[in-house]
Amino acid sequence: MGKPTGFQEYERNPMPARDPLVRISDFHEIYAQHEVHVLQEQGARCMDCGVPFCHADTGCPIDNLIPEWNDLVYHDRWQDAYERLAKTNNFPEWTGRICPAPCESACVLGINEPAVTIKSIECAIIDRAFEEGWVKPNPPANRTGKTVAIVGSGPAGLAAADQLNKAGHAVTVFERDDRIGGLLMYGVPNMKLDKGIVQRRVDLLEAEGVVFKTNCNVGGGPSAHGTGSESEIIDPEDLKRDFDAVLLACGALKPRDLGKLPGRDLAGVHVAMEYLHPATKSLLDSNFTDGDFIDAEGKDVIVIGGGDTGTDCIGTAIRQGCKSITNITRREREPDERDEDHPWPGPSGTFYVDYGHAEGAAKFDRDPREYGILPKAFLDEKGDGHVTHVEIERLHWTKQDGKWSSTPTGNIEKFPADLVFMAIGFTGHDTPTLVEKFGVETDEWGGAVKAEYGEFATNVDGVFVAGDMRRGASLIVWAIAEGRGAARKIDEHLMGHSELPAPGVTTQLTSSAG
Repeated sequence: MGKPTGFQEYERNPMPARDPLVRISDFHEIYAQHEVHVLQEQGARCMDCGVPFCHADTGCPIDNLIPEWNDLVYHDRWQDAYERLAKTNNFPEWTGRICPAPCESACVLGINEPAVTIKSIECAIIDRAFEEGWVKPNPPANRTGKTVAIVGSGPAGLAAADQLNKAGHAVTVFERDDRIGGLLMYGVPNMKLDKGIVQRRVDLLEAEGVVFKTNCNVGGGPSAHGTGSESEIIDPEDLKRDFDAVLLACGALKPRDLGKLPGRDLAGVHVAMEYLHPATKSLLDSNFTDGDFIDAEGKDVIVIGGGDTGTDCIGTAIRQGCKSITNITRREREPDERDEDHPWPGPSGTFYVDYGHAEGAAKFDRDPREYGILPKAFLDEKGDGHVTHVEIERLHWTKQDGKWSSTPTGNIEKFPADLVFMAIGFTGHDTPTLVEKFGVETDEWGGAVKAEYGEFATNVDGVFVAGDMRRGASLIVWAIAEGRGAARKIDEHLMGHSELPAPGVTTQLTSSAG
């Protein structure tokens, strides 16, 4: 695949980005474009490695045929590369931007050299496909007469909708927000995933026959970030009666909280989605002129949590003109190289500078991250009910018998804070009323709907579940994998058999098709 000696001749050159000090003045995408010859060189770095771990168990969960489209890019066969990519990935324009790329962690070249830039090549392929007009509506030639309702329009729900529509079923997607896309629309900031790119794919699905219904709150009840309570309430019994199958793909949006800390109820202390969701909505609705968002301008901001969502809070606050930004996490700083706790081909676990970190360093002359910190309390030193500081304790991390543990040091400090955003993960779905009214069983913690792995069927006949609602909060590429897998099982349920490709069967189907 690629050029046999390419990995020896060319260095890794990942997707470029606009200068941090320039891009923080707007909410446009941070990315820049490679020249074509650079992308071909990057494709040439893909090795004829015999066993392509990039799409093995520890790599891409949707069976992306990565070495094949790397080779096609190297040979300047871009349309062929797009057609190969589209066989396995419904939405490469999204994964090419926001997926953390487990494929690159599993790249064989990555054992002793920087991995192939799989993610940026994928993004370039689909962007060019749209520019060249290769991506066109392709509605099914025949309809089966079967109907499917999908609750939730994130990547799992939309992937399932795309697949089931291709099979000829009539698909209706119900979304409680006013726009389609789930976290792709309102959870991921515009600078990381432009909402025009999300809407472009939604429009394509609609042109192919998928029906979208927004402001529809199936089951009733507010969401974790406050939306849905004013939407039209849809009775789950109506969906079970009116559709031949129902797929629940509502995500895992219930936030992990620090509710037991003193001062948690102070004004200015929020979970991340209470900040990110209205910020993007206000941008799309009015370019921030409606004022219907939390504004960090001129404020000291503390972000708790060191993952992607925390980075998104950092980037948003900087663009709003915050006075300072500090990102605190319990963890120790990651190593610069793989260690014994992170063997290849799994996640590297190495130190990584994301876009928000780079922007913080450019704006404030320091990386905003502070490691080994335990939040102790939210303080109100003015006595007006609004947070003014976060009290923290420094931790000391040690490793013994292969296990890491932290010890409180007794070193207590106070960080100034006008706003605090908790981005410490999610604990499960935030739709208890929907789950109760459908009658589906959940795990012992109530956070995930139970379904046999690979089957996606709940205990209620004709009701299926996929995505984060089934497996817990995970990656976009896993959500797409779940949607594709659930679509195949729903197709089998409706028709008695299925020819839809899905993770674990895609390779066989594409091989038999030539």
